[in-house]
Amino acid sequence: MLRTTFARSIRTFTTARPLMAAGDTGAGAGRPTGAAGGDAFTKREKGQEDMWVKNEERQKLMALKEKLGAQKKHITELEKEIDNMVNKGDHHGE
Repeated sequence: MLRTTFARSIRTFTTARPLMAAGDTGAGAGRPTGAAGGDAFTKREKGQEDMWVKNEERQKLMALKEKLGAQKKHITELEKEIDNMVNKGDHHGE
């Protein structure tokens, strides 16, 4: 916050300027359009946040895909084991 102080003998005169005026960096956050109406810095920051979220989601999806592959492999192994047990039971009953 900028303050200008004038000292005159005993009295002090102080004025305060608004923290952000129209067109200042980040001033778009208070606009009705939100971050979309901001300046280049605000838009770049939102873009970087969006990229970070997208990368996080991509990593989570890849981890889920790996788990799904492992589960499919496990199911295939169990099906083979069941088939072997059924085939062994068929041979003993003859």
